[in-house]
Order: sequence, then structure tokens, then C-alpha cells
Amino acid sequence: MLDFLGDLRRTHMCGELRGGDAGAHVTLMGWVNRRRDLGGLIFVDVRDRTGLTQVVFDPERDSMLHAKAGGLRNEFVIAVAGKVAHREAKALNPGMPTGEIEVVAEDLRLLNTSDTPPFSPADAALPTEETRLQYRYLDLRRQSMQRNLELRHRVALAMRQHLASQGFLEVETPFLTRSTPEGARDYLVPSRIYPGSFYALPQSPQLFKQILMIAGTDKYFQIVRCFRDEDLRADRQPEFTQLDLEMSFPTQERVFEAVEGMLQAVWEAAGVAGVKGPFPRMTYDEAMRLYGSDKPDRRLPAMADVREAFAPEHLQTLNIAAGLPVLAIRIPGVGELSRRERDELKPLLPARSGSRLFEDAKRLEKSFPEAMRQVRELAAVAEGDLLVLVAGADFKAAGTLRVALGERFAARHKAFSGDIRHAASYDFLWVTDFPMFEWSEEDGRWMAAHHPFTSPHESDMEAVIAQRALGSVRANAYDVVLNGMELGSGSIRIHRQDVQAAIFRALGMTDEEARNRFGFFLEALRYGTPPHGGIALGLDRIVMLLAGAESLREVIPFPKTTKAVDLMVDAPTSVSEAQLKELGIQVRKSST
Repeated sequence: MLDFLGDLRRTHMCGELRGGDAGAHVTLMGWVNRRRDLGGLIFVDVRDRTGLTQVVFDPERDSMLHAKAGGLRNEFVIAVAGKVAHREAKALNPGMPTGEIEVVAEDLRLLNTSDTPPFSPADAALPTEETRLQYRYLDLRRQSMQRNLELRHRVALAMRQHLASQGFLEVETPFLTRSTPEGARDYLVPSRIYPGSFYALPQSPQLFKQILMIAGTDKYFQIVRCFRDEDLRADRQPEFTQLDLEMSFPTQERVFEAVEGMLQAVWEAAGVAGVKGPFPRMTYDEAMRLYGSDKPDRRLPAMADVREAFAPEHLQTLNIAAGLPVLAIRIPGVGELSRRERDELKPLLPARSGSRLFEDAKRLEKSFPEAMRQVRELAAVAEGDLLVLVAGADFKAAGTLRVALGERFAARHKAFSGDIRHAASYDFLWVTDFPMFEWSEEDGRWMAAHHPFTSPHESDMEAVIAQRALGSVRANAYDVVLNGMELGSGSIRIHRQDVQAAIFRALGMTDEEARNRFGFFLEALRYGTPPHGGIALGLDRIVMLLAGAESLREVIPFPKTTKAVDLMVDAPTSVSEAQLKELGIQVRKSST
């Protein structure tokens, strides 16, 4: 029979009690994490989100209470009142924050029972991810998941507090807006009142935050949900959370200062002190040349172009075409590879790149000893380092190989194994001066590399207005990168209507198409728009890095699978014909 709480009130959380609380009368409430019956004494670990406390039931003190405790099972919900006592020396548990005390039970109330769960939150071994997501409410009871939720709260709170202290206002923007098809596909929401018309869920608050700057808000931020109907990819969520901020009258440096200060506050809130600004800067061109990536992981050495070490006849012997770079990739401390290991490196270089991999440095040294001596000098190769050469113009392919090598031999070089509690483990970087446009062979037109509201560099503005040499136009755009992962992306925005119209034309839009898609925004630009700029940072990704988690799903309370399915609530699902009829929608079955 279940009990009622009555006037019993919780005095402490289960992870709070320490040796100094000995002698106090306390009341704890939570779940039965584990029950141990030693044939006389019964020990019950009571759990809530803060931790565990051991409660002891002694038959000699109260036989009825002891018998009642004998009926407890894992995940029963209980309230326990009793006196805090020091544990005997042999029973101390130094690995448990409450391990020097226990509560001697004086009252026990059974608040709810539990069926045998498909897995126990107390178990060290995890079930499959599908089972965890289906029973997410059980998975979230695990201590590691509770820590992740608390960390997410502290990160979001630090963001709010720091930005508010810097004069930013938190302003909400709509979830139901209009579809402006640029980038990923929109999630569409049908309107019952206007049949055949649709709202769209926002991919980001981009236009609204710019309009807030037009409206004189000056400094804005929000922690906002965003929605993108993208093709299925590993660890990509259809709905995600980002920190969004925008400033009026900024220079790029002012945006950097605001973000760096906020990130320092976030890392401190997560228990990592010592993150310092300003963060290093690197242009997009430099990042691609040195790392083959626009989000370089600098914990591994940069690539070096060592073509100059080889004489023309050497390059001809190696069948390396004239003018192609020869990139040296060095991974420290890997040691000598076996023949099999060297052979396994070849598939790591993307075949479509047309580049050639020279994975056996010792073989090259036998044929070209002086050239390879210079290569080792140019690339700063030390004894025990892995050295491979890539010949070809595709820096991105070489960068992909560099990262793949780093991941494959991570256990040897240790560059990725820093302590997440220490600031030295985090290498922040600003990447700047991205290309303004990218050519799409599929669409046969220029596409916005960032988004169409990004301002070109002032020195490149003439080319945009004249619609020439668009491939060389630089955007006033920037990314903040951490350990080879993009944390956030932003730009100084276009604040002049004539420039915005020129950008739309460069993207292949007629003036009429631009008005149909963005007419409200072009209209707003006519009424005294100040210069403005900002950035959006992925909250889920920041928390994942600080938690040391392997997946975004570990730090999102209710995530979707890689197939964009919510296994707990079984979504998406079909709806009734009556609902569809009310919305004026008819579902046509796919022919595939």
C-alpha cells in the first residue's frame, strides 16, 4: 500500500550530506538506486539528481520498518527520515561524495512503485542507444546525464548573465515565420485559417535579428531553437539550440571581443578557468593552405609545401606534374608503421581529389636522400614522427587525410587526449575572410557561401556592384573554431539596400524574385538601417565539448535519432483524415 507524504518535508538533496552533518535529523526523497540485504541490516542507496545517500535499516531498532524496507525494489520512489551518522572506518567509500556518512532510518514512506525497468539507471553498462532514447526518462535519471543537464543549465545561465552585463537585451523572435528558401529545406506548418498557405519554422533568426538592429535595439541576444530539414547525417539534429547575438555599429573586433568574453565566462561556469582572449586569427586562405580545412585543428602540426626540396628531375621521376604543391603531413610520436599500416593509409586520401599519396618516407629517402633531408627540415620532422607526402592541388583532400591520420593514431600522439577541465586543452581560433560566393555546378549559378545578408569586404564592393570576378570577392564573415570544430559562424551584415539588391542579382535572382522572397526586408533597409553584425554559436556543441561527450545526443534532453525520429513519443507519425481535411491537405502516397 502506498503512503502519502503528509506533513513530511524534504530537508536535503541526496548528494548534499557530509561528515559535518552527523547527528542531524534529515528527510530525503528520491528513487531506490540499489537495495542490499545482508541478512540483518538492509542498505538502500537513495538517488536524486544531486547524487546518492546510503540509508541503513536495522531490525533491532525497528523491525516493522526493516520489513517494509525489504519490499523495496529499484526505481521505487520513497521518502526516508532519519539521523545522519558516521560510517564505520571499514565502510567508508572515498569514491562517493557522501561516502563518509549514512542515514539511520527512522521513517520510510513508499510514494510509488515501479515496474521492472528495461534497464536500470544504476547500471554501469549501457543498453543500446535506441533503448535509451525510447525510455529517455529512465536514461535521464543516470548520474552522468543529470550532470550533463546541469552543465547545460550553467552554460546557458553564464551566457545570459555575461551578455546582460555587457548591455545586450534578450529578445524572442517568432517560430512561425515565412519560408525564405535559402540553405537547408524549411519545415513547413500549414495554416488552417488560410488554406494552401504555410508558415515555416526558422532555420535561424537571421532576418529578425537584423530587423531588431533597424529597430534600434542596439545589442540583442537569445538562446533560440532552430529547425532545418536536412538530409540525414550522423549526429545532426533537425532541431537544435544556438546562442544568437547581434550588435549595431560594430567593427569585426568588437564582435570578437563580445564573443571571447562570453566564452571565457562559459568555460569558467563549467569549471575551466584560464581561457584567455584575444583568440588567434587566421584567414580562410591561410587555413586552407596550412590545414586544408576552414575549421583547422591546430593541436596537430600544420601541413608544409615542400616542393622546393625536390629538383625538377626528381619530380619528373615521381610523376608529379609541374606546378603542383607537394604537401608534407606530420603526425608526432606515431613511430614506425608496419607495411600493413602503410597500405591502410591509402584509402584515407579521397580518391576524387586526383592527389597522390607517398606514404613510405623511408623508401623516398633511399632514392632522394638530400631532398628528404630538406623535407624533414621544412616540415620540422622529429624522430618517431609519421611523415607522408601528398602531391596535388586539392588542399582540402590533404586536410581530410591529415585529420584522418590524427584520429587513427590518436592513442600514440596523445594530442587529442587533454584534460577537459584544463584551459590548455582548448585551442580557440578565429577564421576570417571567407569567400563571398561559391559556384554551384548543379544549379549553374553563384551561391552565397555564408548567407546572402553577409557584407562583402569594402575593397571588394566594386566587383559586387559590377557583377564581375565574383569568385575572388571576400566576405566580411568569420567563424570561431575550437579543436577542429566550428563553434559559431557570423558576419558583418549588409545595411545598404543597393548592396543587398546587388548581392541578390549576383545570386541569380531577378529583382522581382528578390521582392517576392525578401520584400519585407528590402523595404526595412530603406529606413535608416545602421551598420550591424553578429554571430550564432551552437549551444549543443559547446556543452558536448565541455562534457567530454561523444555525441550531441548526450547533451540534448530529448534528441532525435540519426533518422530524425523521436523514439520516446514515436514521432513523426500520421494524423487523422479529419485533421488533414481541416487543413485542406491531401496526402499522396509515394510511388517508390
